[in-house]
Amino acid sequence: MIDFTSLQSTLLSLDHHFKVEAGKSVNRLLTMRNWLFGFYIVEFQQNGADRAAYGEQVLQKLAKALDNNGFSLGNLKMYRQFYMSYQNLGPSIADYVSKVSIGQPVVGQLQNIDNQMIGILQPVVAKSSEPVLQPAVSEFSPSAEKLLASLSYTHFTLLMACENPLQRAFYEIESIRGGWSKRELKRQIESLLFERTGLSTDKEELMRRTHQAADLQSPADYFRDPYVFEFAGLPEQFLGTESELEQALIDHLQAFLLELGNGFCFEARQKRVLIGEDWHFVDLVFYHRLLKCHVLVDLKTETFKPAFAGNMNAYLNYFKAEIKAAGDQPPIGLLLCTGKNEAAVRYALGGLDEQLFVSQYKLLLPDEEVLQAFLRRERGLLREF
Repeated sequence: MIDFTSLQSTLLSLDHHFKVEAGKSVNRLLTMRNWLFGFYIVEFQQNGADRAAYGEQVLQKLAKALDNNGFSLGNLKMYRQFYMSYQNLGPSIADYVSKVSIGQPVVGQLQNIDNQMIGILQPVVAKSSEPVLQPAVSEFSPSAEKLLASLSYTHFTLLMACENPLQRAFYEIESIRGGWSKRELKRQIESLLFERTGLSTDKEELMRRTHQAADLQSPADYFRDPYVFEFAGLPEQFLGTESELEQALIDHLQAFLLELGNGFCFEARQKRVLIGEDWHFVDLVFYHRLLKCHVLVDLKTETFKPAFAGNMNAYLNYFKAEIKAAGDQPPIGLLLCTGKNEAAVRYALGGLDEQLFVSQYKLLLPDEEVLQAFLRRERGLLREF
């Protein structure tokens, strides 16, 4: 007869198992969707009836057409690269597509994709001005079914950066073998584990120690990927990237800035931006109707550090390149830092001409002393956190 301790253990084990399986299912579906997006994009670039009318602007125009659905130009480029890099996933994905009755016209084409057809798209790549990594598939790479069952789309985005087929196969195998989280995979790639293993005189011991100390996948890891949240239609707040203190301050700050008036129009909170292969979050994004520019607010629960300015500069450059519309002024960054002995406010002006704009901007943006007073007051009220 089962006792209470055994009952508790059984329920926890079941909970863990089904959470993991549910996460794998979501990630698998997301991975297949993104691969199929890449397939259709390349198929259109090769054989689309009206492809000549779009030329090399296919992705830009497609991103604009799909903007309301959250598909940015960067994402579309990544989907195309994913397909180009992992064409060997085709037959397995075609098998799934045929069972759920979607995309029937291309199932036959998908089933014909194998490792021998890797070079078929070279003419398209040669004509494109956008570089696309296209590493060949190593004979040591795990099966397509194993890859789809074990790795998330974010894992694949990291693996695509490995141009050496043997190197990529190495990280594929070790990620699956060790149950690595995407964060652990990134750490091992950046620490040159492949190269260090090649130079090691005791490779088995190196791998044993690596896996022993690795950050393993947990059920929560499957659901904390920004791609998964986007795919499942869940609100970004579930990402849990802010501490309770910072979250409370952001709640108050959002209302505070709107109360100040001066042309602030609230646009986004925890705005996700993809810089390179990493997701970043801008705490608050406003559009200032008088200044005709975006105002990015980044809140830190510690005293100012130079690295904070570097992050803000990256956000400003992203907005200038990807978000800024014709007629807009360059974006402004507002960096708010709190600490035990200081409340700092720093403005970052994204490439503005000092003579023409700074005085106008300082006139219409919140006064630094007002913001400092706000931060000091709020920090005192939130001590219970």
